[in-house]
Formats: sequence, structure tokens, C-alpha cells
Amino acid sequence: MVKLDRIYFAMEEIINKLIQFRNERDWAQFHNAKDLSIALNIECSELLELFLWKNAEDADPEKVKEELADVFAYAFLIAEKFNFDVKEIVLDKIKENGKKYPVEKAKGSAKKYNEF
Repeated sequence: MVKLDRIYFAMEEIINKLIQFRNERDWAQFHNAKDLSIALNIECSELLELFLWKNAEDADPEKVKEELADVFAYAFLIAEKFNFDVKEIVLDKIKENGKKYPVEKAKGSAKKYNEF
């Protein structure tokens, strides 16, 4: 298993590089929460498009990697906009989902928590 501290420092480096890239181009003026969220949705749609009308294994991994990077970038920029600690919010969500989806009910099931 990957150490979370290593991931956390990698995310911090990525976020800092994204901010530097944005600031060098004076794009902060365009990076409000609404527009970043719209951009994230568009990038998610571009990721989905790679799988449209084909089997999942037929998607081009290089294109998936490229679109996934865009999804991560906008998600990290939204987190930065709200001053969220990415590690903290994801770990909190995992904990919350653990309550909704206890292993004894959810294991091997695709049901939503309210359908158990």
C-alpha cells in the first residue's frame, strides 16, 4: 500500500505547480469556483467520451491518462479555491462512506446504501 504522506506531499507539489502555472498566465481572474466546476465537468465528459460506444478495455490508455490529468487538475484547483486539505476531505469521505456501506452489507453488492 502506498504511504499517504508520500501521496499528500505529491498532491501539495502538484497543487503548487498548478498555481504557479495559473499565476504565470494571469488566469486566477478566471478561476472562480463556478467556472472551475464547469471546467471539471467538461473534462469529466471528455473522459467519458473515450469510453463511448466501446468496451472499457478498448479505450486508449494514453488518452484516458491525459483526460484524467485534466480532471485531477481542476479538482485540485477547486480544492485550493476553498482552501480544502485534499487528504483530509478524501479521508473524511471514506470514513463517511464506511458508515453508509458497512462491509457486512456492501461487500460484493452494487446497491446504493439506501437499498440494503
